[in-house]
Amino acid sequence: MAEESKEQYEFKKKVKELKEFSGRGTELISVYVTPGYSLNEIAAKLRDEQGQASNIKSKSTRQNVVDALEKILQYLKGFKATPRNGIAIFCGNVSRIEGKQDLKLFSVEPPGPLGVQFYRCESRFVLAPLEEMLDSANAYGLVLVDGKDATVAILRGKNISIVKRMHSTAQQKVVKGGQSARRFQRIHEESVEVYYKRIGESMNAFVGLKNFAGVIVGGPGPSKEDFLKLKPFNYQLKIIGVIDTGYSDEPGLRELLEKSGEIIHEQAAVREKRIFDEFMKAVSTSSGFAVYGLEEVEAALARRQVKQLLVSEDLKLKRFAYKCNSCGREGERVAEEFEERDCECGGKEEVAEEEDVTQALLDEAERQDVSVEVFSRETQAGSEFHATFRGLGAFLKYK
Repeated sequence: MAEESKEQYEFKKKVKELKEFSGRGTELISVYVTPGYSLNEIAAKLRDEQGQASNIKSKSTRQNVVDALEKILQYLKGFKATPRNGIAIFCGNVSRIEGKQDLKLFSVEPPGPLGVQFYRCESRFVLAPLEEMLDSANAYGLVLVDGKDATVAILRGKNISIVKRMHSTAQQKVVKGGQSARRFQRIHEESVEVYYKRIGESMNAFVGLKNFAGVIVGGPGPSKEDFLKLKPFNYQLKIIGVIDTGYSDEPGLRELLEKSGEIIHEQAAVREKRIFDEFMKAVSTSSGFAVYGLEEVEAALARRQVKQLLVSEDLKLKRFAYKCNSCGREGERVAEEFEERDCECGGKEEVAEEEDVTQALLDEAERQDVSVEVFSRETQAGSEFHATFRGLGAFLKYK
């Protein structure tokens, strides 16, 4: 699971970087190759596309496309065979300055098999097939029901998205007036049945979801059991758990998620909360086997003390070595971006070298065979981890 966490982190990071590029014309090339397909055949098709590129009217676009295709062809020569899950290659002029060429090539070997194969030349890299893989975690349906309100939501990976909130229009069981008790009871039961059917119809949003694992039903009181007895939902939907909660709205969803740990223990949101709670407990005691902060974590890795590395997925730390352009004074600092400052001599500090600290930590963890947990910023536990520990911590083997 830790290996998958690191792999997913790097994959998501690469896709995010690629989304930021745009071309001045339709000159950014995307090539997708499915597992087992001959790279020689792909190369032959790209040479054909290179010949067709001579028909492009714009001289600069034509040259950029031809050069990008040549760069891809040269890159493919370094492979003996198509990677296990296929490969996606992106190449083009990403310069923001008109008339200047900055030809870049990127390749992605996805965490799962590519199911599509194509060549595209557009103003942006085509990333939809890779973005779909980011949602490859199991999906669960969450349904909260009480006598008055209901919430239907989807849990996918670490994210909960609400499908629909509903309110029951069923009359109360006791009213003043001369209505027959039996007649009123029938009206009430019919109204409740309509309410339950509305919930069941909303659950159609679960049907056809990719990697759908089942439905967890919760809520206060007996309404959820009554709802399940009626079964007003698609027969394909499997109920995998029924849990008592105090609420039927968003706080109820969080409670349902917390109480569903044994059912969906492999779901990242639940796993993150468990790990975060363990980490909080470890750092709050003097005898706890945990550290946080860049210096402490780097030192623990250097001493080979780390048992598990904890990192926020959006942690963007870089180590900048800088030098004054006037007096030559050198220094170093860690930040997300380099902030140019004035030197005491009146000169300016300029970047001499920079290192991606987050990636360096992950690489070192991999070299030492240390497991990695990447926290999302979209979960409560992940958000608290980033805010409290600045997105970096580690469990230790020993002190």
